[in-house]
Amino acid sequence: MKHTLMPYMFRNFLIFFCFVLPLNISAIEVANLYSAKVAVASQSNDDRNLALKNALRAILVKVGGKEIEHPLISQAINNYNKYVTQYQYIRSSNKVLLNVSFDEDKINQLFKESDLAIWGRLRPQIMVWLVEEDGFNRTIISSTSNSQLPVVINDFSELRGLPIVMPIMDLTDVTALTLTDVWGRFSQPVAQASARYMAEAVVVVRVSNSSLVATEADKDDCPLCQNHSLAVDWSLMTDVQSEHAQIFSKQYLGDNVDELLIAAFSDITDIIYQQYALSTTNSNELEVDVANIASLIDLIAVTDFLEELSAVQSVQLVSVNGTNRRFKLSLIGSQQALIASLKLSEHLNRYVDPLAAPEGAEQVPVFYWGKK
Repeated sequence: MKHTLMPYMFRNFLIFFCFVLPLNISAIEVANLYSAKVAVASQSNDDRNLALKNALRAILVKVGGKEIEHPLISQAINNYNKYVTQYQYIRSSNKVLLNVSFDEDKINQLFKESDLAIWGRLRPQIMVWLVEEDGFNRTIISSTSNSQLPVVINDFSELRGLPIVMPIMDLTDVTALTLTDVWGRFSQPVAQASARYMAEAVVVVRVSNSSLVATEADKDDCPLCQNHSLAVDWSLMTDVQSEHAQIFSKQYLGDNVDELLIAAFSDITDIIYQQYALSTTNSNELEVDVANIASLIDLIAVTDFLEELSAVQSVQLVSVNGTNRRFKLSLIGSQQALIASLKLSEHLNRYVDPLAAPEGAEQVPVFYWGKK
């Protein structure tokens, strides 16, 4: 891939990303986190072994949230059979794929031994608004549009385990948001139109082969911009109440829109990963109180929920007080990472006592069981 990073003040670019953090937070529990589908040339032993190795590489990126360079990781890739639990050949769009499942416990243990972070199953959902400009024609691309760009985004979503949703562009969307709102990157109307999708972040994407490509005058001032037909930029909006709270990123130049999209979404994933990844170092314990447990069915549901969290090694019920249950959690990662992850949950809602001791004093976190 050939693309050039440019300072953010350079004003001509192809694709613009803006994150909007809405009041309603949603998350998706990623399915098939420890399985991958990879292309395979044939069913020969050599091609199958190569595909198994590529599948493990894909899983390590999906679980770890980013590309990883580590001696133990390289060793594991060479010993890929140690981690494979099953595989099967499938056909998709006239291609043969190898669908491979890996041992979750062994993968997690590998990350722990490597002192690397893992990203749990509970991940923030990302809303993507995509505008494609072809010449002087602009179109908001929906999830069902006849365009290759949603396919690229969906493939990236599956590859990296990042839940992504695109608008359906029904009457509600068309009424709530204009093309100018999206192209102009106006945070408030975009945030309001995105509220129905209950996403953790909203990304606005502009794709252009005309008006946002560098002019000849720009190219004279920027030699690196020459001979590139496309460019990429993205921006982070942290305050949806303010149209001026934009933090601009670096820019990318190139000629292949698929590659530019993948590069940009990789950076976006890295930002989200830094917030929600779970450090595997220094395993520790955390006690939490869960209120509103009125029956044995609720108790079983809460216990199962906690045990299924990637950050949790084990769960122990330590006390009962009315409808309140106190659990001791043995963690793979840090307490802060677990709490950040639980903020995305629809089932556990944290209660903060305004009269409690000041921040820094040791307190048992209190959560209420039940959907928001």
